[in-house]
Amino acid sequence: MDQDRREFLKTTSLAGAAAMTGAAMTGAATLTVTPAQAQTPAQAMARGLTLATLRRADGGYGLGLRTERGILDVIAAEADFRENAPTSITQVLNREGDASGLRRLATKASAQATRYFVAEDKAQFGPCVTNPEKIVCVGLNYRKHAAETGNPVPKQPILFNKFNSALNHHGGSIAVSKEKATNFDYEAELVIVIGRTARNVSEADAAQYIFGFCTGNDFTARDLQSRSSQWMLGKSLDGSGVIGPWLITSDLVDGDNLGISLTVNGQKRQSSNTSDMVFNTKQLVSYISDYMTLKPGDLIFTGTPEGVISGYPKDKQVWLKSGDKLVTTIDKLGDQHLTLT
Repeated sequence: MDQDRREFLKTTSLAGAAAMTGAAMTGAATLTVTPAQAQTPAQAMARGLTLATLRRADGGYGLGLRTERGILDVIAAEADFRENAPTSITQVLNREGDASGLRRLATKASAQATRYFVAEDKAQFGPCVTNPEKIVCVGLNYRKHAAETGNPVPKQPILFNKFNSALNHHGGSIAVSKEKATNFDYEAELVIVIGRTARNVSEADAAQYIFGFCTGNDFTARDLQSRSSQWMLGKSLDGSGVIGPWLITSDLVDGDNLGISLTVNGQKRQSSNTSDMVFNTKQLVSYISDYMTLKPGDLIFTGTPEGVISGYPKDKQVWLKSGDKLVTTIDKLGDQHLTLT
């Protein structure tokens, strides 16, 4: 295919790029940086990485790399060691710079000084993807969630969208007290991050187009969602697309078999597994690519499991409010904290 040829020409400079492999993690578990494995053109996307976006003092964003010593501040390390490594998540996704330089930076920084590393509990995170062209969301994609809301299992994916103004991050907040809505609800979701330009991709090939996965929360105003037949208004509030903290490459995670849960003020509300999805990750990428071009960095919110407030009997629906604290957890992808103000 011409597309594959263009991608091959674009990425041959990354052949032999380093991979960083690590133990499976939840919460505070860490990945270990290990020696690189040579990449082939078919593996041109960065592999074996746990990445983050760090907010900087100047208001900008920079790339973070999770290691045993903490999160490597890639901008700081690259400024001193000059390994031509990508310094933003956008550069990684677009395969700009030398991906193997990330491993070299981690090695050199470890030998030099701890100042290149940020402790995870001290890090100021940004959205793990900062500039997606598209944020595509999937409705009623868990069988038990469809049942609790009284809807049939969809015969094809139900799609809607968010915008970049909805992007939010681990440790972030949503000012619900300032919104013209009242029925605020949570939706724990696995998020797919696209790594290659995809159009009319078959289900069999779809995994090759997935860069990685992250924890997401499709925060929703149900009263706005139900105002009309279109869901967008209730789904696109500022800060309502929470992603991160980590973006983990898909070779380290089976997106179709991950535990997923959410707590509100320490009380568990959702607990399921992505294996209950009606349409799995590969099916979603294939289906969406039939109707629009997916590009590196595009996000797909894959739907939420049962346990949302809107699935409760009406006399038991207690909507979220200012002061509530939400924690969304997905196996291997870590915990995501969100505060309502």
